[in-house]
Amino acid sequence: MSEYQIGFVASEDREARLALEVLSARYGNADAGDATVIVALGGDGFMLQTLHDQIGGKAAIYGMNRGSVGFLMNGYDEEDLPARLARARPVSLHPLRMLARTETGTQVEALAINEVSLLRQTRQAAKLRIHVDGVARLDELICDGALVSTPAGSTAYNLSAHGPIIPIRADLLALTPISAFRPRHWRGALLPHTAQVKFEVLEAAKRPVSATADHTEVRDVLSVEVSQDQTLSATILFDPEHDLEERILKEQFAP
Repeated sequence: MSEYQIGFVASEDREARLALEVLSARYGNADAGDATVIVALGGDGFMLQTLHDQIGGKAAIYGMNRGSVGFLMNGYDEEDLPARLARARPVSLHPLRMLARTETGTQVEALAINEVSLLRQTRQAAKLRIHVDGVARLDELICDGALVSTPAGSTAYNLSAHGPIIPIRADLLALTPISAFRPRHWRGALLPHTAQVKFEVLEAAKRPVSATADHTEVRDVLSVEVSQDQTLSATILFDPEHDLEERILKEQFAP
């Protein structure tokens, strides 16, 4: 009898649904409210969704890859699951909290495990003013957009935008421009995890901008505030041989 109450969740992909049937028959499938471990079957997108669903809860999340890239997932294996869970190493993730204000006066709050990003909505480049802890650090950034990333998200969109890879346990956030035009050579900044970042959208009527916190998109924003919420966390489990910290370190030396 396993010491874990294991609950399984799966994406809609065929392989994930088949794995759900096999593993549930073998190990049982506890209700989400009773589970001590949630096993997520799918890819990185589904893992992100599961982390959002379970954030602030008691259950740790253990992913098994039934998707494509699977950077946040462990390898799929039907054997000895309780033993694998006993060996797994936990990593606590704190989400970003976004507060976006729109041109209609609406305020939208959302959480992001990976990043909060701002993007131009039309052919016109965005113009942004960036404040950090109440101080205007960049009066005008002309760009396709900008983002704030957690360490967990630093190897996702942030890396594609040429942002820095951050070790998973580092108390840092990445502030990264997306296709910056002016200032041309600005490459972003590393900020302490306590930083309060505010983006002002300049010329918003002419150059509309959207803001996205993982899966939540807000159109026509006038300002966006981003900070890390230390009161919320999600715990993700990794096999020792697939430790997230080691994988992120390897990414820094990838050819």
